[in-house]
Amino acid sequence: MKNQLGREIPEAIAKNRLLYAGAFGTEPTMRRYAPQVKRILPGQSKLVDNIEDVFKKIPVKSGMTLSFHHHLRNGDGVLNMVLDTAARLGIKDLKIAASSIFPVHAPLIEHIKNGVVTELDTNYMSGVVAQAISHGILAKPVTMRTHGGRARAIECGQLKIDVAFVAAPAADDYGNINGTQGLAACGSLGYAIPDAEYAEHVVAITDHLEEYPLTPVSIEQTRVDYVVKVDSIGDPKGIVSGTTKITKDPVGLRIAENAAKTIEAAGLIRDGFSFQTGAGGASLAAAYFVRQMMEKKGVTGSFALGGITGYMVEMLESGLFKKLLDVQGFDLEAGRSIAKNPNHMEISANFYASAFNSGSAVNRLDAVILGATEIDTDFNVNVVTGSDGVIMGGSGGHSDAAAGAKVTIIVSNLLRGRLPIIVDHVLTATTPGETVDVVVTERGIAVNPLRPELKEQLLQAGLPVREIHELKELAEKMAGVPKQIETGDRVVAVVEYRDGTVIDTVRQVKD
Repeated sequence: MKNQLGREIPEAIAKNRLLYAGAFGTEPTMRRYAPQVKRILPGQSKLVDNIEDVFKKIPVKSGMTLSFHHHLRNGDGVLNMVLDTAARLGIKDLKIAASSIFPVHAPLIEHIKNGVVTELDTNYMSGVVAQAISHGILAKPVTMRTHGGRARAIECGQLKIDVAFVAAPAADDYGNINGTQGLAACGSLGYAIPDAEYAEHVVAITDHLEEYPLTPVSIEQTRVDYVVKVDSIGDPKGIVSGTTKITKDPVGLRIAENAAKTIEAAGLIRDGFSFQTGAGGASLAAAYFVRQMMEKKGVTGSFALGGITGYMVEMLESGLFKKLLDVQGFDLEAGRSIAKNPNHMEISANFYASAFNSGSAVNRLDAVILGATEIDTDFNVNVVTGSDGVIMGGSGGHSDAAAGAKVTIIVSNLLRGRLPIIVDHVLTATTPGETVDVVVTERGIAVNPLRPELKEQLLQAGLPVREIHELKELAEKMAGVPKQIETGDRVVAVVEYRDGTVIDTVRQVKD
């Protein structure tokens, strides 16, 4: 069967799931899910000696769904710790709902081989686990969601969590948690908040116990059932994953400057401007040029959103933005800022980007700058699979921010690894072209035909506007037409759009 993007979805998957019907084509029909109500009596302690004892108290059983969160990113130690415990206790057939999976989670592979883990649900995967999944190690397809889509699925009961294990940089003995204190301080715990609200059981695992009551509180004691003190929940240095510095590459700087000029030409650099950008070098460079424009015009922005970097903290402290809305810290400076600045606000993934609530923050974005693995001539974007067909990422907030922003800009070199980035059809559709407005490369800027007024604004500003087919042909003249990737028939991952519909699938790569 085909969805609205024309992507072939196997009947076995299509019969159990709704197919993508447009960025805003699927209406919510469900109610919020409610976990079982519990109580704790005066004098009862929530402190448990170790994770094994928590398993026995709950009790954790084979076939359950356990959730984990990526605020410690590639420094996380909790997922591995918990699954090692499950393996020792002989628990099998677990579904792991991890908001992201990083190289540090390599031990997952052995747990999959041994049958401890038989299903994965995540928003992002990289490293050896993603490679193993791409080669078919897991019998069931992974469900890949957006950050907002995961919050929506939890709230709507489509992703029911039996036990949420929250890596708590700081906690008290009654279950109050924050991410701003302790050796593993990371900042916002935004991706763990929906799990804490809707999971049947919530366990705080911490290496830093504070005297009751802990302040400030990110996740309240009212939703935490048990607290376990361990030696270490992870390495805070692993929070800084990927590039968090402005690129010095001349090509990248040219792309970034033209992305900023696109925002300016669209008339968005004005008081009240709202902005989101990633942590990559080119994206941060675009923020640098946006900052220069704001300073030159004396503009004060309303808010910057998403995963927050130290550069965004500088813009807040310089008075260029009134607020930062932070769902996740990309570096340690973001964590330090959220601890001391009341205008640096911690928000949940639901607040950030859910498609099914009474209004998420992405809906208020003026501009967002995003990256891409590849883009097709219909402006569909792939950020899930690489040029070899192997899973190397995921939507994260990509599709969410693109849907909400007034202007969505994709920045990329025209060639990546000597391969054209613009193709006839992306291997894996992640973000639909109807939500992408502009593609900025070093050889020109392509504007989605759905936005003729924006194209006219860019032309009037003297920007190098070209048709996307022209950019594709130019790339192919430089590097040749890339060979089509051959994959098997077996589906290893189902890619959901933010509303829960199937936008595409990932097929097993050939060895």
